[in-house]
Amino acid sequence: MDLGIKGRKAIVCAASKGLGRGCAEALAQEGVDLVICARGEEALNQTAEEIRQASGVSVTTIACDVTTEEGRRQILEACPEPDILVNNAGGPPPGDFKNFSLDDWRKAVEGNMLTPIALIRATVYGMMDRGFGRIVNITSGSVKAPIASLELSNGARTGLTGAVAIVARKAARNNVTINALLPGPFDTDRLRTNVGIAAEKEGISADEMAARRAANNPTGRFGTRQEFGAACAFLCSAHAGYITGQNLLLDGGAYPGSM
Repeated sequence: MDLGIKGRKAIVCAASKGLGRGCAEALAQEGVDLVICARGEEALNQTAEEIRQASGVSVTTIACDVTTEEGRRQILEACPEPDILVNNAGGPPPGDFKNFSLDDWRKAVEGNMLTPIALIRATVYGMMDRGFGRIVNITSGSVKAPIASLELSNGARTGLTGAVAIVARKAARNNVTINALLPGPFDTDRLRTNVGIAAEKEGISADEMAARRAANNPTGRFGTRQEFGAACAFLCSAHAGYITGQNLLLDGGAYPGSM
């Protein structure tokens, strides 16, 4: 299927690895020119070159911290009129509610709620004026079912979901959509880090803990960045203009509810 977005411009945040990279790769395969950002310059530049070689699209890199005003300024200077925005940032660390300080909460909200809101506010109205726009927020399956020890992420990401629900409906009349992708267990560095922490607590190897968790998923495995990216690319496509304000769960069927 031709997704109808060849020649469009996209900002993809935290795109040097993991789910952000999967989204950038999928969009590039559809002919979308990219501005990608991440904090690690070396990994970011390597990812950009590999995407260029594989797809032939233009890839601009911005090594920055997207959770800061300066980082967002650099990104928007490089791509002031994006057609597509993929919001993504590393989640807060796991822990125990009693040990989280107010500064921990502030940092979580800044990174996983206020940062995407700031980028949406800076881009959505231009998209509406131009008559096309696709915004995808990468949040978490915890928006549907809170995850123990990830209270910081649970709160910030659920706050973002509520914050953009109305503007998603307002923008839709101008062919601009805002949706969220809610990943479950995908094989990323973050998952491996959390698995390692859990394994240490139980006194087993990280590989054993990973195998247990993968086996507990209905699919018997973790998701891949490629299949996550494909879902993102479809939501960004010309065919997805009737999908907005939605939260698409990609978790291999782990969520036990029917709605």
